[in-house]
Amino acid sequence: MIKKDINANFKWKFPYPSQRMPILAKNIVSTSQPLASQAGLRMLLKGGNAVDAAIACAIALTVVEPTMNGIGSDAFAIVWDGKKLNGLNASGRSPKAWTPEYFSKYKRMPLVGWDTVTIPGAVSAWVELSKRFGKLPFKELFKPAIEYAKHGYLVSPITAQSWGFAKSLFKKFPDFINCFLPGGKAPKAGDLFSNPDQAQTLKLISETNGEAFYQGKLANKIAEFARGSGGLITLEDLNNNKADWVKPISIEYKDIVLHEIPPNGQGIAALIALGILKHWNLNDYNVDSADSLHIQLEAMKLAFSDVHRYVSDPSTMEFDYLNLLNPEYLAERAKLIELNKAKDFKYGTPKMGDTVYLTTADADGMMVSYIQSNYMFFGSGIVVPGTGISFQNRGTGFTLEEGHPNRVGPNKRPFHTIIPAFITKNNRPLMSFGVMGGPMQPQGHIQMIVRIFDYNQNPQAASDAPRWQVHKGLSVSVEEGFKPEVIKELKRRGHQIISQGSVIFGGAQIIYKLKDGYIAASDHRKDGQAVGF
Repeated sequence: MIKKDINANFKWKFPYPSQRMPILAKNIVSTSQPLASQAGLRMLLKGGNAVDAAIACAIALTVVEPTMNGIGSDAFAIVWDGKKLNGLNASGRSPKAWTPEYFSKYKRMPLVGWDTVTIPGAVSAWVELSKRFGKLPFKELFKPAIEYAKHGYLVSPITAQSWGFAKSLFKKFPDFINCFLPGGKAPKAGDLFSNPDQAQTLKLISETNGEAFYQGKLANKIAEFARGSGGLITLEDLNNNKADWVKPISIEYKDIVLHEIPPNGQGIAALIALGILKHWNLNDYNVDSADSLHIQLEAMKLAFSDVHRYVSDPSTMEFDYLNLLNPEYLAERAKLIELNKAKDFKYGTPKMGDTVYLTTADADGMMVSYIQSNYMFFGSGIVVPGTGISFQNRGTGFTLEEGHPNRVGPNKRPFHTIIPAFITKNNRPLMSFGVMGGPMQPQGHIQMIVRIFDYNQNPQAASDAPRWQVHKGLSVSVEEGFKPEVIKELKRRGHQIISQGSVIFGGAQIIYKLKDGYIAASDHRKDGQAVGF
């Protein structure tokens, strides 16, 4: 007997070059690395739920894709628990000693070293998610990652390509080299790489429910190493770390609702852009046409102009960030778009009033949108000797500008690029997704939504399609695949077009709920895969 799905109106065509097909199953996992996907699948096969699978994937990714994340990363999550959405902000705050006066020695925020390391939040995310929603024992979730770290795994091609840049970037960090460049060399695709120190650290975290990382043996090692090597992180800073459960913010678009984590992240940029696009019916323009692309580019630039001016840790924002989503304000911003002319927008004045992404879903209806990141590549270059703990460089997200709400300061969360996304329809879950890649992320969210919900492309086709990325001013990067006449027309309108390789356009992972299961897509720009049963 065949039951037709009445909810999905995709075109089952794949018009863009790719080596991928979507996966359809009742239990499903999609990540940027195949071994991590398998780790999540193992949890589902053991009787775990989507949260157990997501945590196992996240832990495994610290081992098998260390170029993008690590034990010292930050994380965010959105979870559909069967009844409602739950948001988790597990981005760490700055050390207590990070005063503006301390950073006055810099002309701009540094990119590497201790002065980029905020307190890592990923471990607290694993603990909170497991405590609140998990079914399996916490220790069970670590087994695949510990096996990969202890006995080794074969490095995948795109990860190996990124790894190759590490030696030149971190040559002044001997502890990093000892950990990730054995013999002074990066592993190549197919090489067996192991990290026994990381295996021991993960084992200790698993046995103490994360306590060792923030209060115990590992916390002491981190604080001691910081004290002896120029870092300002103290044991008190680590003891005070806390992940926060938050209510996602959202905006309606047609008959769907997009949900994002509220600031200090940039998810609000996707909401602003979508709120502007509501005032332009993209169905009036052909997919991948100059008109459609131009409108999207302009909406995204308008969103970023506001976000980069106003978004910070909510405790220091100049006004309630929801004012940026005021319908009247967004309608006024939408009027600034001219169909035949590209503009360099300034921020408005509303009325007061490299990363890994994964997604999982199970047969009982639970869905997880999860993102975890070092920020730039391997992160700060700081590795605690004998632990395999590599730290993010999220502190780079602060600014030194006096008076700016995102100015560097103590016990403060920086502006964050990593954002998980979730779509509901009629108050029910519909799509869990993300597009990793720094400033590409909200831009990727918009492009996936437009392709799937305006142009009815299936999730894999939407992921396969060529992408764009706006930069400052009129500068726009485009991926190969757009028609030459479309690029020519965009240039005529004033866009400064730069042709770029796929590496800057991120990687999407998508799970879309069907009537009797799910469809998952995994980006061909990454090593990853979707798996299910």
